[in-house]
Amino acid sequence: MTSTASSTDPRQDLAPDDRSPEWQRRLRRFGRTGEPAGPAADVRERLVPPFARPGARLWTALGVPLAAGARLARWSEWGGPLLVTLFAGVLRFWNLGSPKAVIFDETYYAKDAWALVHRGFEVNWDKNANDLILSTGGHVPVPADAAYVVHPPVGKYVIGLGELMFGFNPFGWRFMTALLGTLSVLLLCRIGRRLFRSTFLGCLAGTLMAVDGLHFVMSRTSLLDGVLMFFVLAAFGCLLVDRDRARARLAAALPVGADGRARPDADVADTLRLGARPWRWLAGLMLGLAIGTKWNGLYVMAAFCVMTVLWDVAARRTAGARSPYRAVLRLDLGWAFLATVPVAIVTYIWSWAGWIFSPTDGTGGYFRDWAATDGRGSSWSWLFPDWWRSLWHYEHEVYKFHVGLSSPHTYQSNPWSWLVDGRPVSYFYESPSPGTAGCPADAGDKCAREVLALGTPMLWWAACAALVYVLWRWFFRRDWRAGAIACGVAAGYLPWFLYQERTIFFFYAVVFVPFLCLAVTHLVGALLGPPTATDTRRVAGATGAGVLVLLIAWNFIYFWPLYTGTAIPIDDWRARMWLDTWV
Repeated sequence: MTSTASSTDPRQDLAPDDRSPEWQRRLRRFGRTGEPAGPAADVRERLVPPFARPGARLWTALGVPLAAGARLARWSEWGGPLLVTLFAGVLRFWNLGSPKAVIFDETYYAKDAWALVHRGFEVNWDKNANDLILSTGGHVPVPADAAYVVHPPVGKYVIGLGELMFGFNPFGWRFMTALLGTLSVLLLCRIGRRLFRSTFLGCLAGTLMAVDGLHFVMSRTSLLDGVLMFFVLAAFGCLLVDRDRARARLAAALPVGADGRARPDADVADTLRLGARPWRWLAGLMLGLAIGTKWNGLYVMAAFCVMTVLWDVAARRTAGARSPYRAVLRLDLGWAFLATVPVAIVTYIWSWAGWIFSPTDGTGGYFRDWAATDGRGSSWSWLFPDWWRSLWHYEHEVYKFHVGLSSPHTYQSNPWSWLVDGRPVSYFYESPSPGTAGCPADAGDKCAREVLALGTPMLWWAACAALVYVLWRWFFRRDWRAGAIACGVAAGYLPWFLYQERTIFFFYAVVFVPFLCLAVTHLVGALLGPPTATDTRRVAGATGAGVLVLLIAWNFIYFWPLYTGTAIPIDDWRARMWLDTWV
């Protein structure tokens, strides 16, 4: 019986791992790729690991001809991310003007943005301005009296672009944050693809962010932190592209042996200059825009600069450098500094152009005339122009405000609670009666209508485990991808522990949401296993990963009313208050 079965088995000539059903073998395409190659591998593949090649089986199964299916598979590297982005955009732009109200800190940034795009500096608005703006459709005069504000202008200029296009109304002042929130999903798909060398995992990372509640709410609210998140993610993406291109130049310069394999070469690794590296200069621009949105971009710049230098060290070591640190110090460090720090500083200063060119007779921006009045006679007046000294004084006053801000707020929170969604922020709340404002007529009691800046709980709680895994991969497996993800989280998160006595809020965490999604994706990739894993292992991993992703998606749908201000019966609202601290 045994020999007969063996002789009729069509899989008898396959290796043991290849005798499993075809659907199981297909799962191998979705595992982690880009793993560090063994010492015997071509060093070019160690410097620039290849991307996973997409298969055309899905398209052929749907009846698409083989040649067309192959083309569609090749296009998936952009088609997949674009589909995820379309999904995110539909969610974010749907009913964007609701609630038709000035919610939470929109009362500052929407009006500051309108003033900036019309006067070049922020102004003092009447205390009844919000009601007047909503009742007149934004047809209100812009005051002339300059206002003291504590955040740089870039993010408000971004918000103001939407207002110029669509008017001084809720849709107008939320348009650009929704657009950047949508584009950030596209960025993360492409970043994840490049990081993991897998289009599937890249699209998964973008999908996770598309269904994160905090990112979703911040994309539909005209606050600065969503704009900051976009520039931080863009800077990270630029540095990632720069990393690949620099390593590709090193790989191309290495000598190739008779067997066709490249070998490490100390002379090349110690002496090769890597050129202008335009993506690093673009990263400097993005970091300058981040700092020009909120000052905590400074911490991100410092962390990313260290990260990219360490990437250069690792690249030259892999290429065979005798002393990689010395080679980077001599060949790369100076250009790395010039491409980031001075570019970021110039970008930041230029973002104040509206304030700088405003009148100096007391009718311009706040403190614009300081150098000519209170600051007159300064010992530095011979060295620096008036606008520079006035701006420096302004920034010094803002710094004192930020470090001394300790006035209590109902929704303030400690950063220790952020990763577990300990204290979300309620941006908007009202209790409509049955039959009004979307409350069902048969509700029986009043409804609740809320916009709650709450991260999708299942995603954030999974991210806690994912961060432990990422740190393990970084410390014990020397996985540079895990180190990059950890760097992104640390840059956006850890600095807030220096200001635990300050009034801070959970929604600041949106800056490192993309990196939490990358961490969860890294964990999902580990659950799926490498392409060399057995089919049984792959099926078990795919099942676990699929259950996790579906739970996250369900969780987002369940909390959808709290993210969008949809009226629901008060008992349904209470059922969604999983923690006492959410109320």
